[in-house]
Amino acid sequence: MKKLINTPEREVDEALAGMAAAHPDLIRVEEPNIIVRKDAPRPGKVGVISGGGSGHEPMHGGFVGLGMLDAACPGAVFTSPVPDQMLAATKAVNGGAGVLHIVKNYTGDIMNFEIAAELAQAEGIEVASVVIADDVAVKDSLYTAGRRGVGGTVLAEKIVGAAAEAGADLKTVTALCQKVQDNVRSMGMALTSCTVPAAGKPTFDISDTEMEIGVGIHGEPGRRREALRPADEIVEMLVTPILEEGIFASGDRVLAFVNGMGGTPLIELYVAYRKVNEILTGRGITIARNLVGSYITSLEMAGLSITLLKLDDELLRFWDAPVKTPALRWGV
Repeated sequence: MKKLINTPEREVDEALAGMAAAHPDLIRVEEPNIIVRKDAPRPGKVGVISGGGSGHEPMHGGFVGLGMLDAACPGAVFTSPVPDQMLAATKAVNGGAGVLHIVKNYTGDIMNFEIAAELAQAEGIEVASVVIADDVAVKDSLYTAGRRGVGGTVLAEKIVGAAAEAGADLKTVTALCQKVQDNVRSMGMALTSCTVPAAGKPTFDISDTEMEIGVGIHGEPGRRREALRPADEIVEMLVTPILEEGIFASGDRVLAFVNGMGGTPLIELYVAYRKVNEILTGRGITIARNLVGSYITSLEMAGLSITLLKLDDELLRFWDAPVKTPALRWGV
């Protein structure tokens, strides 16, 4: 194992210290390992928080700041954060208007966020939650009951964060997050495994001539493993099941998100985006907005995921709204 770390046990703590040192104008890091927007809590503003295992950077901590998340809870690598973190984050961003939890559909995340919500409500904080489950690859996986939450989480955090920034109340923000969930679908693939530092060896074995179609962000198995294909064929394998969901039709506008898994060069992501654009144009679907880059990763895994979000004027407006976080910023 070759990693730019000191010890596996200290990796997350030291990364958080590095984030705090790099972005003191945007965030602060507090015990027990939560990343909080610098000016939180904001009186009268709905707080928006999310969280999950580390190793998926920049999600979630890289999305804390103006127009996106108010706080993030990073667990150990590929391990859910604990309820104490989620409760502390909820309290840290509570400005009196309630707090929304955006939760990826992984069993540990859901259970711990539910516990934190109950504890926060016992202290008089109104809490709502929305579960993101956008992965069309498999229904159940090693970490989930139902579909996994993947790339759609990033889009939900941006859109919902903008609405909260604009002063929307908790009911409105929650409904908007559910609207994103109802209109977003994703699927990913891997060329290589990744290596969790504490394990010291690859999560799964895959030869140089194979690929995993439908892989999860923790290296969970996908739909199938087969021989490596050219990029255009791989994109077809990912986009086709998304379109077969039946929520996208000719005449629709979409946000197309081509995401790298951590070890994929940007040049390859643009090769993939070119094919996504070709497929959607051929179906009469307009890409109104796009996001290309590595935003929800799996350590150093080589591979990509594709996410499509059906847009309307409301979603488009909040996507375009200003955002200023360590990893995503425009309009400011």
